[in-house]
Amino acid sequence: MSAHATTDPFDDVMNLEERFYEEGYTQGTKDGDRAGKIEGRSVGLANGYDKFLESGRLYGKSLVWANRLQLRSPSSAEVEGAVAASTPAGPASMTVESSTGAQKKCLLPPLPSTNSRLEKNIIVAHALVEPDTLSTENNDDAVNDFDDRVKKAQGKVKVIERILGEQPTGSATAVHGKAGGAA
Repeated sequence: MSAHATTDPFDDVMNLEERFYEEGYTQGTKDGDRAGKIEGRSVGLANGYDKFLESGRLYGKSLVWANRLQLRSPSSAEVEGAVAASTPAGPASMTVESSTGAQKKCLLPPLPSTNSRLEKNIIVAHALVEPDTLSTENNDDAVNDFDDRVKKAQGKVKVIERILGEQPTGSATAVHGKAGGAA
């Protein structure tokens, strides 16, 4: 009779709920890990894209301003180090091809060279968001450094826009109609 007591046919039925719970929990954990990694990667790529879009927008603005800046001394070591060859003395010019195929030379209006604060802010804004100096590493220090530099550059751009009397264009995410966070 003791053999009959250990092989109770209802033991499997009594443990059925717990067995299903364990199987479901294990399967849910595996699926959640996989889905979390996929979602985390897509959110990370979207946030990284938005950050670099904003830094590129700021870099472009600083580059245009640097090219419009009339330097008091073309051999200024400070400007050569920060803006390199992208800052000619005199008005910036470029060649644009019209729809008829004719090439026209466009001149951007020069910025006032008497304002040393404007010149300094343009140089600093340009240096803060220069793509070659921004880290693309995915660690806390590099991400914090990147965010700090972009935030400082945004402040410099606001100062420059106020000095020049330009309307602020907003961030790249505002220009493209994206709100912060995941949709």
